[in-house]
Amino acid sequence: MERFDVVVIGAGAAGMMCAIEAGRRGLSVLVIDHADAPGEKIRISGGGRCNFTNLRTGPANFLSANPRFCISALSRYTPRDFVALVDRHGIAHHEKTLGQLFCDGSAKQIIAMLLSEMKANRAQLRPSTEVSGVTRGADGFALTTASGMIACASLIVASGGKSIPKMGASGFGYALAEQFGLRLVETRPALVPLTFEPGMLERLKPLVGVAVDVAVSHGKTRFEEAMLFTHRGLSGPAILQISSYWREGDAITLNLGPGIDVFAGLRAARASQPRQAVATALAAWLPRSLAQWIAETTDAARGNLADQSDVALRRVAEAVNAWTLKPVGSEGYRTAEVTLGGVDTRDLDSRTLEARPCPGLYFIGEVVDVTGWLGGYNFQWAWASGWCAGQAVGAGRAS
Repeated sequence: MERFDVVVIGAGAAGMMCAIEAGRRGLSVLVIDHADAPGEKIRISGGGRCNFTNLRTGPANFLSANPRFCISALSRYTPRDFVALVDRHGIAHHEKTLGQLFCDGSAKQIIAMLLSEMKANRAQLRPSTEVSGVTRGADGFALTTASGMIACASLIVASGGKSIPKMGASGFGYALAEQFGLRLVETRPALVPLTFEPGMLERLKPLVGVAVDVAVSHGKTRFEEAMLFTHRGLSGPAILQISSYWREGDAITLNLGPGIDVFAGLRAARASQPRQAVATALAAWLPRSLAQWIAETTDAARGNLADQSDVALRRVAEAVNAWTLKPVGSEGYRTAEVTLGGVDTRDLDSRTLEARPCPGLYFIGEVVDVTGWLGGYNFQWAWASGWCAGQAVGAGRAS
């Protein structure tokens, strides 16, 4: 039976970061993953350029049953720390918007950087290795794999969530948590497109492919980013953001002209250009096809601005500035970028990520009930939680 100080299940962002730090402290480390290659979510992220962190990262950018849980890890390993690592490896990068950092080149550079750091710190990687069982004994844990048994003093679970199952995502980490007495917060798809019932989809059909900057709100939560009409419903950054807060049966409100008082604008246009069509006036602020659709669906396409009463113009303005819609669902884990919920943080030490009911067992990254906004926040949680566990694991055994 092979034996290591630390075994990490999951060769994603959190798992590789943890392995680097544990190896740096002199521990023998093995990272195993059922996939053929490490860092698959890193590879596809950010359109292939990897939005690897966000300079504005803070606790307010995360959802959790305990919003304060992430504070310790995020304050101890910051975006600046990861940027320093990226810079040491000579990876060119740029800030896109809202603090989001992307590679100038390929996301594969981030994977290569992590693998290089693992190698430098003698952390071994073993892909295409599936764990079929885990037991705990007096001297640690024993993992059953197709290639044999592996023993370790400490076990790190960085197996991710359920999002994007075609890449091999599963509920393995959650089952393992329950096996060792940890509670779970109900999981659901997050950062995911929202869908509508067939009747609404038929109404929206002329808008498929149209993109527009919006402010979308659900209760007191509001995001102002781009939105895209799709053949299933709504997508784009604004919708992905609000999807983490939305629940079945709830409505969302869209402002298709954030910062614009459309009613005042239409009244002014009526006074200055009374013979102008309503759709033409709306096209000053909206894509032309969307402007035409709103004019038609509010019955304002009949006649010019001069023919519209204040009541009619207000109806048009509300369709732009306060359009309320009720999605029926989401596209699910198939397209969700992350999983909301997970291992209950009440059962984890916020400084070390060690499981309170089971010393020597750690949970890091997406498998934990800490979910970030779109824009590099989830990667920063992966780096920070992995770093913290890597600093803590095997205390007293590191040379």
